[in-house]
Amino acid sequence: MTDSSVRSFDIRGMTCAACSARLERVLKKTPGILDARVNLALERADIAVGPAVTPEAIATAVDRAGFSAILRSDDPVVARAEREAREAEAAVGRRRTAWLLAVCALMTLPFVVAMVAMMAGFGHILPAYVQLALATAVQILAGRRFYRGAWNALRGGGANMDVLVSLGTTAAWGFSVYMMATVHHMVEEHLYFEASAVVLTLVLLGKFLEERAKASTTRAVRSLMALRPETATRLAEDGSQTVVPVTSILPGDRVLIRPGERVPVDGRILSGESHFDEAVITGESLPVRRASGEPVVTGAVNGEGAVTVEVGAVGEESTLGRITRLVENAQSGKAPVQRLVDRVAAVFVPVVVAVAAIAFALWLAFGGSLEQALAAAVAVLVIACPCALGLATPTALVAGTGAAARAGILIKDIEVLERAAHVGAVVFDKTGTLTVGHPELQELVAADGMEPARLLALSAGAQTGSEHPLARATLARAVADGINPLAADDVTAVPGKGLTARVDGADVLIGTAALLDEHAVDHADIDRAGLGRLRPEMTLAYVAENGRAIGLFGYADALRPEAPAAVTELRRRGIRTLLLTGDRPPAARAIAGAAGLDDWRANVLPEAKAAEVEGLRAAGGRLAMVGDGVNDAPALAAADVGIAMGSGTDVAMETAGITLMRPDPRLVAAAFDIAAATSRKIRQNLFWAFIYNVIGIPLAAFGLLTPALAGAAMAMSSVSVVTNAGLLTRWVPRLPPVGSAKG
Repeated sequence: MTDSSVRSFDIRGMTCAACSARLERVLKKTPGILDARVNLALERADIAVGPAVTPEAIATAVDRAGFSAILRSDDPVVARAEREAREAEAAVGRRRTAWLLAVCALMTLPFVVAMVAMMAGFGHILPAYVQLALATAVQILAGRRFYRGAWNALRGGGANMDVLVSLGTTAAWGFSVYMMATVHHMVEEHLYFEASAVVLTLVLLGKFLEERAKASTTRAVRSLMALRPETATRLAEDGSQTVVPVTSILPGDRVLIRPGERVPVDGRILSGESHFDEAVITGESLPVRRASGEPVVTGAVNGEGAVTVEVGAVGEESTLGRITRLVENAQSGKAPVQRLVDRVAAVFVPVVVAVAAIAFALWLAFGGSLEQALAAAVAVLVIACPCALGLATPTALVAGTGAAARAGILIKDIEVLERAAHVGAVVFDKTGTLTVGHPELQELVAADGMEPARLLALSAGAQTGSEHPLARATLARAVADGINPLAADDVTAVPGKGLTARVDGADVLIGTAALLDEHAVDHADIDRAGLGRLRPEMTLAYVAENGRAIGLFGYADALRPEAPAAVTELRRRGIRTLLLTGDRPPAARAIAGAAGLDDWRANVLPEAKAAEVEGLRAAGGRLAMVGDGVNDAPALAAADVGIAMGSGTDVAMETAGITLMRPDPRLVAAAFDIAAATSRKIRQNLFWAFIYNVIGIPLAAFGLLTPALAGAAMAMSSVSVVTNAGLLTRWVPRLPPVGSAKG
C-alpha cells in the first residue's frame, strides 16, 4: 500500500479472527478500495483507496459488515487527542468489564460450589428456581455483549465467536427452562443452567484478561507517542520567549530547551551544551553530551543546561515521528501464515455449527438421550475459539516490534522480520558502519613545487558544501591549519570516485587513482613520494590540478570499539561476515583483520555494491547488508535484509528493512535475536490456537467435555495466546561487552 492513498480507521465491534477476516474481504470487494489490511489486535484497518472514495463511503461499507469505523486524523494534535480519547474509553471499558465480571462471578459461584460439593460426595443440587434466577441474570448481564456481537455479525452476512457463544449458552439455558416446564419430578438433575452461567462467566473472564494483555502488548507505540511535547518555547529575533503549540513551530525557528524539559523538535544546537537522555529513542542508557552544532532529537530529556536549538523537523517528520510511523506500520502488517489463518477463520464458525449439529444428531441416532446430545452440541459450540487464531500473529508482532523499538531497533515490516530470523551471512560497509565515520586527514603529501597550504586550500575549496566524511575531514584540517578555502564552481560529484571542480581558475580533480586514470593524469611520481609514508589502513585521496597530480591525502578512521565484539558474536552463531568497501585493498584488509571478519571486498564502486550483494545472495543463504550512506542504499535494497545505522542518511534508513537507532554494530545480532524470538512466538501461538480446537472439538463432540469445562478451555485459549505474546515485551538485547572479541 502506498502511503499517499492509505486511510487508517479505528474499527469497533471485532471480537475474533472471523470478524477481521470477513471485514477485510468486504472492504476488498468494495468499489474504489484498492487494498485493505485489518488488524484484530490493534482494532485498526489500513485501507488503500482510489481518488473518488470518501471516508464516509468506507465507514458505510464497514457499517454494512456489522462494525463501526472512525477515521484517524492526520493532524498530530487531533490525532493525539483522539488517541487519548480511545485509551480513556478502553480503560473505562476494562473497568466496566471488571465490574460486570465480578457480579457474574458472584452469581455463578453458587453453581461452582454446588458442583464441587457434589463431586466430593456431599452437598445438594441448588433448587430449580434459584438456578433459573441466577442463570437468567448472568444470561442477561454477561450474554448481552455476545448477543449484540452475534446480531451485528449476522446482520453483516457472517458469523463469529459471539454467534457460537450465544448459540451454545442460549441452548443450555433454553433447554433447562423447557425441562422445568415439562418435568416435575427431580427436575434439578436435568438442568444445564450451570453450564450457561459458567460458560458466560469464563468467556467474559477470558475477554477481560485478553483486553488487559492486548493493552500491554501495544504499550510501546503508546509510549512513543506520549513522548511528543505539545508546546515549545520559541525565541524571537529580539530574544523574547513565547510558549506556543509545537504545531506552530516551523523549520528554521529557534527554540529554547530548559533543563529537565523534553525536546519538542529535531534540530541542531546553536548555543549552550548539556547532556541528553535519549534512551527512549536510541536505547542508549547513558545520557549523551551535546554541544553547539550537534543534533538533538524529539523526545530526549535535557539534563543540566539550557540550550538554544535551530529547528530542523517537527511532528511527523521528526525522528520520533518517523520511528512511530515505522513501528505502527510494522505492527499492522500481516505475516504470510496469517493469510492461511484468515482463510480458516472465514469458514470456521459455519463448520463448527455444522459439527455441533452432526454431534447432536449422531448422539440421538446412536441411542443417546436428548440431554447427552444437547450437552455435546453445546460443548462443541462453546470450546471452538476463532479468537485465539486471530490474535496469534498480531499480538506477537506488536509485542516483538515494540520491544525492539525500545531497544533502538526499528523493524519495517513482518516480511523483513521473518527473513531476519534466518540470515546466514552479513555484509558490512566500512565507513560509518564498522568505523566511527569521522575520518581525520592525518597525512598530506605535496608534489615537488606545490605548497602544502595551496594544496589544502584548493582541496578544501572544491569540497566546501559536501557531506562526504572525507570532505568534512579536509575542511576540518583546513580550519585547524588556519587556511581559507579557495572559491570553487562547476563542482561535479563522481560517485565512488571523487569530484571535479573549477577552483581559483584551475581544473581540479580530487578522488581515487581510478578518477585520475580516467582523466589520463599520471600519478606515478606522487605514488613514489607518498605511498611509503601512509599506513596500510589509511584511505587515500589524490589531488590533481590542470592535468598534473599535485598531492596525496591519507585519512584515518578509527574502528568502532564495539565492532570486534559484534563480529565475534555473529561468527559464534555460524553467520559469515564480510566487508564491502570502495576503499583500496590495504585499507580493507586492515579493517577486516582488526574487526575479525571472514572476508573482504575492496575497490567496489557504489553502483557495483548492489551487484556484489546479488552475487553473494546467489551463492546461497539469506544475506543481510549493514550500511549508513546514500551510496549504500542500492545494496541495502538488494539484500534479503537491509540494516541501516541510525547515524547514517535518511536515504539509507528509508531503504533498509531494519534501522539501528544508535551506531552500535552489536545491535545487528540483537535484531536477529528479536526477529527469531518473535517468529517463535508466532509459531507457538498458532500451534496453541490450532491445538485447542483440533483436540477440544472432537473431545466435546464425543461427550468427554462438559459445557462448563469447554467454556473454560475456550477462555484460556485466547488468554494463553495473548499472555505468551506479552512475554516478548520483557525482551532486552544481550550485547556482548566491548573487548570480548575472541580469535
